[in-house]
Amino acid sequence: MKRAPAADTRAYGQFRSASGRPGQSCMEEQGRLRVDRPATGRRGMKSLWRGLIVVTLLLVARSTISFGQGRAYDQQFRPQFHFTPLKNWMNDPNGLVYYKGEYHLFFQYNPFGDQWGHMSWGHAVSRDLVHWKQLPVAIPEANGVMIFSGSAVVDRHNSSGLCGNSGLGDASCLVAIYTGYNGKTQNQNLAYSNDRGRTWTKYSRNPVIDLHLADFRDPKVSWYRPDHTWVMVVALPTQHRVRLFSSKDLKDWTALSDFGPAGATGGAWECPDLFKLPVENEPGQSRWVLSVNLNPGGVAGGSGNQYFVGSFDGKRFVDENSKSKVLWADYGKDFYASTSFSDIPTSDGRRIWMGWLGNWEYAAHVPTSPWRGIQSIPRVLKLRRLPQGIRLVQEPVEELRDLRGRHFAIEDQSIDAANRMLRSNRVQGDTLEIKAIFEPEHAQSFGVEVRKGPAEETTIGFDRGKSELFVDRTRSGNTIFDPRFSGVQTSPLNLEEGKAIELHIFVDRCSVEVFVNGGVRVISDLIFPSAASREIALFSKGDSARIVRLDVWKLKSIWDGESSPEN
Repeated sequence: MKRAPAADTRAYGQFRSASGRPGQSCMEEQGRLRVDRPATGRRGMKSLWRGLIVVTLLLVARSTISFGQGRAYDQQFRPQFHFTPLKNWMNDPNGLVYYKGEYHLFFQYNPFGDQWGHMSWGHAVSRDLVHWKQLPVAIPEANGVMIFSGSAVVDRHNSSGLCGNSGLGDASCLVAIYTGYNGKTQNQNLAYSNDRGRTWTKYSRNPVIDLHLADFRDPKVSWYRPDHTWVMVVALPTQHRVRLFSSKDLKDWTALSDFGPAGATGGAWECPDLFKLPVENEPGQSRWVLSVNLNPGGVAGGSGNQYFVGSFDGKRFVDENSKSKVLWADYGKDFYASTSFSDIPTSDGRRIWMGWLGNWEYAAHVPTSPWRGIQSIPRVLKLRRLPQGIRLVQEPVEELRDLRGRHFAIEDQSIDAANRMLRSNRVQGDTLEIKAIFEPEHAQSFGVEVRKGPAEETTIGFDRGKSELFVDRTRSGNTIFDPRFSGVQTSPLNLEEGKAIELHIFVDRCSVEVFVNGGVRVISDLIFPSAASREIALFSKGDSARIVRLDVWKLKSIWDGESSPEN
């Protein structure tokens, strides 16, 4: 797949067009440009005019096609480095799996419109977690059964017996485990692919688990090496529980245990995930993480994501914190249904997840068209021992650095001096990566304003008096499409006296994702600013803070050229 083009060396703020490509010549013949000598006389002039008309039409056709491809992913709010479908509704990421050199992203998708319904599994693939190619619908709704969320695994040794002669040089295949919903009950089903996920066959003896319940969904399956068995964690949403099952062949499942109620129980539990992580800088120490999404009842209102840290012995998950303890993975309004990739090679060793940047309170009303729904950037998960205990931290995948273009950097400046430099260098944009390290000094609050214009900005900062990180989107642009959208999202953050604070911010056309102090806190929010609101500014209140270092990169579009998902 084509890599992002080299960094533009023009002055910061003079950005490349959406396509990023120069014009191309017409009238190519066998790979070479053909130049015809014009004929003479009246007949020759007629031929010349005919030729000019043909050339003009070819130029129009070629430019129209090129312009159309660029514009398809260049609407005002269209994300430029997050995955979105070309059109229609998308919510939960599903079936994240790595196989044969490709990262597969399946997702809840309505092939027929931009509202929730007709749920099927959409499909996209990537070789680098950055540039995505959208493929045809993988598993469609059929016979009145919608395809709800689930997972996918590589059945390396054909334990299921579903892997046929794929011609891929081994006995493996992809198996998807998903919830089927017929309008009354939910049950767990299989589908399999023997051609790298391009076509799928539903298992003839579906469902493989049916408890005849109205709410029983979102299976996440993984291989538990000590017992050489598959383990499934699946939600019992209204009971605020998850149930664990095991299987040797992905077809016949045995119930093991339940976990819950615990933590946050203000809404339905959905989209669980279970995985093991080492504890940073503690050789030999590891924990299991159980992630559970819920709606409503999230920390910022509406849908949200919580997690538990503990142990798992192949049969039962045990939380090492108190039953009432709530740990939030993301303190923003717009991070839900997170799930991690299966089968990332051990040579890589990372646990990577993605989530839906959306909230069920207003997801149906966000002002985007012809698509509705955006996936988060992929994030690396780690466990770190903090004063409060062992906690999950998240960092953006390093592959995103490939999108970095023009770079602006300053060190050891006052806020006022830094702002003068930002203005004089025309540092602005709607697709940016920002790293800002602040020395608080005596400031009451300080931070960064992005997508700033005469009457709007999104403010990201730290309030020292409240010991809170915050994202304020009350003036972020269009906030009136739903009364629950506008607001300030906050996260507790204890800042030691004399310590600096680092804000690592990703700004796309309709989103901000903020990682603080190496990912110990994360806030993800949608925003819908005016196209002209592109400025960046630093601020401090109550006294002056100091900027230790500021880096700003313009991020290039993943949809340029051959990265277009329709290629």
